[in-house]
Amino acid sequence: MKVLKFGGTSVGSEEAIRQVARIVHSSIDQLVLVTSAVGGVTDQLVHIGELAASGRKDYASFIEGVKVQHEQLYYNLIENKPDEQFYKIIEEFEDICKGVWLLRELTPRSADYIYSTGERLSTLIISEFFRNEGIDVTLYDSRDYIITDDHFGHAHVDFKETTKRLKEVSKTFSKVNLFPGFIASTADNQTTTLGRGGSDYSAAILAGVLDADHFEVWTDVDGLMTADPRMVKRAHFIEHVSYEEALELSHFGAKVIYPPSIQPALEKGISITIKNTFNPEHPGTLITKEWDQDKELIRGISSIKDISLVTLSGNSMVGVPKFSYRFFRALSEAHINVILITQSSSEHSITVGIDTKDSKAAVKALNAEFEEQIENHKIDPIQAENNLSIIALVGSNMKNQVGVSGQMFNVLGKNGVSIKAIAQGSSERNISAVIAKDDLNKALNVLHESFFLSVTKRINLFIIGTGNVGKAFIQQLVQQFTYLKKHHQLNIKIIGLGNSRLMHFENDGIPLSKWESILQAGEKYSSEQFLEKMYNANLRNSIFIDITASEDVAGLYPQILKKSISVVTPNKIAATGSYADYLNLKGMSRRYGSRFLFETNVCAGLPVLSTLSDLVRSGDQIHQIEAVLSGTLVFLFNEYNGKTKFVDVIKKAKQLGYTEPDPRLDLFGSDVKRKIVILIRESGYKCDYEDIQLNSFLPESCLESNSVEDFYTKVEKEEAHFKNLYEAANKEGKRLKVVAKYKNGHGSVGLEAVDSAHPFYNLEGKDNIVLFYTNRYKEQPMVIKGAGAGAEVTASGIFADVLRLAQTD
Repeated sequence: MKVLKFGGTSVGSEEAIRQVARIVHSSIDQLVLVTSAVGGVTDQLVHIGELAASGRKDYASFIEGVKVQHEQLYYNLIENKPDEQFYKIIEEFEDICKGVWLLRELTPRSADYIYSTGERLSTLIISEFFRNEGIDVTLYDSRDYIITDDHFGHAHVDFKETTKRLKEVSKTFSKVNLFPGFIASTADNQTTTLGRGGSDYSAAILAGVLDADHFEVWTDVDGLMTADPRMVKRAHFIEHVSYEEALELSHFGAKVIYPPSIQPALEKGISITIKNTFNPEHPGTLITKEWDQDKELIRGISSIKDISLVTLSGNSMVGVPKFSYRFFRALSEAHINVILITQSSSEHSITVGIDTKDSKAAVKALNAEFEEQIENHKIDPIQAENNLSIIALVGSNMKNQVGVSGQMFNVLGKNGVSIKAIAQGSSERNISAVIAKDDLNKALNVLHESFFLSVTKRINLFIIGTGNVGKAFIQQLVQQFTYLKKHHQLNIKIIGLGNSRLMHFENDGIPLSKWESILQAGEKYSSEQFLEKMYNANLRNSIFIDITASEDVAGLYPQILKKSISVVTPNKIAATGSYADYLNLKGMSRRYGSRFLFETNVCAGLPVLSTLSDLVRSGDQIHQIEAVLSGTLVFLFNEYNGKTKFVDVIKKAKQLGYTEPDPRLDLFGSDVKRKIVILIRESGYKCDYEDIQLNSFLPESCLESNSVEDFYTKVEKEEAHFKNLYEAANKEGKRLKVVAKYKNGHGSVGLEAVDSAHPFYNLEGKDNIVLFYTNRYKEQPMVIKGAGAGAEVTASGIFADVLRLAQTD
């Protein structure tokens, strides 16, 4: 014998019921069927009861709606009008509702009778349809066989009497035996209901009492999933779980089955299969006593969306018995279900997680219970912390395995998910954490990725800046996308993209092949709106990339880092602000599990800062720095020969993209000053921008220009000055380089003439070079040399920082 339970969606339409008939037809076993009300009908019945109790006459029109809905379903299936029994159920339903309306009171007893209407109608229609289809079916009224107490709304089963009645009637069972789920009755024939998940429970009772060979729960999904597929798109089907794993998963939010429905089957050792009514060929999830010990550590990640934490705390609790007893007794008497319990070993506090809808009642009951102790300041007033969720790892294979909880908390911490409470039973099948409700989606996805999808890691980028460097970066991402996914298991998506005018967001990623046209059609840019959308997306492995020279954008970094979102930028403003602000950014990145990476602040894509960091972290000490840090200035002085005007060389450099849009930023020396400040700070020394001595090679008139054109005019007028500089150096066989230096606490930037023996002499094109003199590199400095300007190399440096973050566990 098999027991099959079909839920509301499985009997929710004409076609669904026809599908149920096909499933029944295909079985060779004797069957006991349990069905729910037509999908959505129970909610309608609850609404009707509430309307009637509030005295609203329109409750009757809703009754008519339920009646017409079932009449139409009956006619579509059977092609005839409903029989007398159908209208008798409707008439009784109308009479009860009228009584509620007249008395303006919906008692639990009346409510149960009203709510039973859905199952009674659905099973009547299904039985008539089955007979029409030639199925040998007998319809039974569950109220005659499942006997309960009079705890209306959530009645408790009298298993002794229920077993006696079911055993007796089973002797006369036909091929197919149909029972309405959810409903039962007292010994004196008062209709009761079995509460949430009642149809599952009805079916499990029948399976257990009748010693069924197998129990199938038919629903609208293929089985249990590794996570809620509505929140985790890459959640996948679970083939096999143990009873205990299924209990844990269903307790913590897996809606496919309800925990009590498993218990009767567990006690009898009956296997359960979760099947999809609309995909019956799928094997479904098998639930048995044993579990697969050679499978994954984690079977699934479950969650409860809306919970509240209620805490009993106070110094007077320590070592005093009965506080826990009174705490849980008060909750029990208020009919409040406790989902999670945690207590510190100091005995200073007890915290429980409960359904948010029960939080007010819980606080009221507990404050009443401990009123005297609260007034005497022996314990703290009890309050509820709301807007929380529970997330739980479930799996029998976690037992005695080292590092599972560590991996869980590490992954959550790195993604900025703060944990409010933790609970783990001694069975080690479940590790639960309470987190902010707003973090649930991110937490589910990052844990699922960590425990189930470690093959591919998704990285979510939020970029401001689509100039030359921004475009080059996106192009490099397009070029490397397939390679990174195939060889490094990285799936890099641009979620948010903006510039000074427009912005656009797509949580599944902006199509890289047409990002420009998509951004062109985007909404007006606002830094506040950009951050709000980024925060609301709340995606794991998020990286903010600033590819601007904006002081306003740089000012956003502290609040971004505080959200545990890492920052990557070629923008030098933040790293060269006040020393206190620089330290604050570094400290915030450590405190909130984010990273602040700015490799491209110095020498574009050259690995200068990462190398410097390796030196310092490995215990070396930097004593002296000499560097040529502007590829633009190298190009200018290499190109200038005293014949072509210096102003024309500047214009050529700008045309080639070697300068900033405003070339004065390169030639005034402020950019080089910022770079040497960063090198000094990253070497471990305190330094501010004002501490660097700048010896400008520009005449005073050029420094006082009002615009780029004015600057060009003044540079042209001072051609003799630049020619003199060139000729003086050339006469001695030297070349001009703008050199940044640091030694003995002093930093400077200025133009120098270097001879052919100097490492700077042969710099070509846009070359940069940095010399580090350290404890380990005393006589021969460490030298880093290469192209230090240009959109492509800067973009590659940004890309390297992104990959550095992406490949961090």
